[in-house]
Amino acid sequence: MARAAPLKEHEREQQDWKIGVDIGGTFIDFCALETKSGRVASLKVLTTPDDPGAELMKGLSLLTEREGLDPAAVSRFVHGTTVGINTVIQRRGVSLALLTNAGFEDVLELARLRMADVYSLFCSRPDQLIARDMIFGIPARLRADGSEALAPDLSAVARAAADAKSKGAAGVIVSFLHSWRNDAQEAAVRAEIERVAPELFVFTSSEVWPVIREYERTTTAILNGYVHPRVAGYLTALEDKLASRGVTAPALLTKSNGGVMNAAEGKRSCVQMLLSGTASGVIGAAWLARRAGEKHVLTLDIGGTSADFALIIDGQPQFGTGELIGEFPLHIPSVSVSSIGIGGGSIASVDAHGVLRVGPESAGSTPGPACYGRGGQHATVTDAMAVCGWLGHSQMAYGQLQIDVSLARAAVASLAEKIGRTPEQAAQAILDVAISEMFVEVEKLASRAGVDLREFTLMPFGGGGPMLGAFLAREFRMANVIGPPRPGVVSALGGLVADLRGDFIRTVFTELTPDALPLLQGSLDSLSVEGRSWLAKQEHVGSATLNLSADMRYVGQSFEIEVPILARWLEEADLDAIEQAFHAMHERLYDFHDPDGEIEIVNLRLAAIGAGPTLELAVEAHVEGAEMKPERHIPVFIGNAVEDIGLYRRDLLRPGGHFSGPAIVAQEDTTFAIPPGTEVKVDKHLNLQLTFSE
Repeated sequence: MARAAPLKEHEREQQDWKIGVDIGGTFIDFCALETKSGRVASLKVLTTPDDPGAELMKGLSLLTEREGLDPAAVSRFVHGTTVGINTVIQRRGVSLALLTNAGFEDVLELARLRMADVYSLFCSRPDQLIARDMIFGIPARLRADGSEALAPDLSAVARAAADAKSKGAAGVIVSFLHSWRNDAQEAAVRAEIERVAPELFVFTSSEVWPVIREYERTTTAILNGYVHPRVAGYLTALEDKLASRGVTAPALLTKSNGGVMNAAEGKRSCVQMLLSGTASGVIGAAWLARRAGEKHVLTLDIGGTSADFALIIDGQPQFGTGELIGEFPLHIPSVSVSSIGIGGGSIASVDAHGVLRVGPESAGSTPGPACYGRGGQHATVTDAMAVCGWLGHSQMAYGQLQIDVSLARAAVASLAEKIGRTPEQAAQAILDVAISEMFVEVEKLASRAGVDLREFTLMPFGGGGPMLGAFLAREFRMANVIGPPRPGVVSALGGLVADLRGDFIRTVFTELTPDALPLLQGSLDSLSVEGRSWLAKQEHVGSATLNLSADMRYVGQSFEIEVPILARWLEEADLDAIEQAFHAMHERLYDFHDPDGEIEIVNLRLAAIGAGPTLELAVEAHVEGAEMKPERHIPVFIGNAVEDIGLYRRDLLRPGGHFSGPAIVAQEDTTFAIPPGTEVKVDKHLNLQLTFSE
């Protein structure tokens, strides 16, 4: 299909709609902003695992019918997808071959010589994404300084390519020692493979992520290649479907680092978008937090299969490396998110010892929780909420679901018999277990970051976050909870407000001394050129920022920490400022620093950031001190007893209004469960501000 010619940026800015889309395990979420009026339209559509992309077309059709969306008037379309990460988790990627240095064929098996679970004598490492017989050693060697000791044997490369092709490989990963310093050997091998086997796609480790440490560099390149055909095919189909609906805005994709990139880059840099959904949720939450004046926030994103947690400190998301993609570490920069397999669809069960467990198995979108009426038979967290009475009083997911409490009760009752409790008691136990599992994971996150959660505000979002968030916040004695107006589509909102962001790295591996200045300054210059060039390729014409950081450590340490530094410190040869920044960060993380210790810089990192659109949402008039009245009262099982509590409709709450818990706030994209002893106020942005009186 011939695509319509994309509009120039200044032409697109004259149009009316910006759309953010995020695909989760159960729903695809839409957040659409009509820029002239500031009106926001949101929507959830059940995913169609057997027909990817159909849910996107359905959502666009519904926005057109219900909200008057003109597809031709879309100036920004941002899309987050789980295609990549699901491909890894489900191990549905393509067959790959790995070409590495002769003698280093066991790089994947050796990894970092760590047990998968140090507390289990029976743990085993996961099977690698590339089988051992698909790893080929090529006679070739670079010295540590990047000089060539042995040129690649191209005849061995040709034989390996032929062997890999005969065994069913669709692509090849090339990863040689020290290619971060000199990529010439990898480039030569790639050229030879393309000559003798052009039907195989090829990725080199130096093009994917040119960083020191061959294991991390190799696994990152493998993840990129493993998902490449599925991601590239999906993105091509996405572009075709958007064009068929008359959307001329180029498709932008959310990235693991919280930024966005265009689809053309996404087809090659697939690894950059593996954590796109979780990252864009944190970006959306950070934007909402800043808008509400909240500086320190713990985000809680609960979907159908998992609960994701992240910290926002001083209004900014936190970043890191080493996030797990299924069973494999991802070594590119990404928004720091901790996850646990507890979601609304997580299945409750009783093990052989009679212990109640929740998750990680999920009912997903098909068949889903029993109360969805789509064939689910197992009790889930959502079913437990329904049995306790928190759910089932209004339609869910914008009218696509109607909770059937009788089906939820039947599923929970069968489990209740096994533990000798009533269905209501069993349902409450399911919720208690789920919250306790989240508590443990959040406590780990807070300990690693060295923060006191009593100084933080909880922001729950996703379809399930508002159902359990306030209960979790009470366990941590947090200051308060902030409930955004449309919590079910915060991840989609994150795509709307996200900046363009490209991450670049140079391994310098040098001590912090005056002699290292030429290397550091030269690396900064090349990173700056690369970052600005990337922004130009993304067709960015607005303001841009280049943020610099360094991976640093004391001499003798095995691992480094990332330290933000200013480019002018290098330009002005101010090594003392860099040194003091490292000492301060080390003190913050480990409560220790060595002012006399020698310091190494392993990598320089640069984030090229092109400012995203400025969104102006409509603000309603503030009515101070208005007590909100419930629509009706609902019986809910609380504290081992049934209590009648108020049910409030979210669309009727107004700024300045207030009421007390226990209460239920029902809305189209989720349900807020508000425990006893809670005071609720509605702020000028229509956020629910929850504080605890007991």
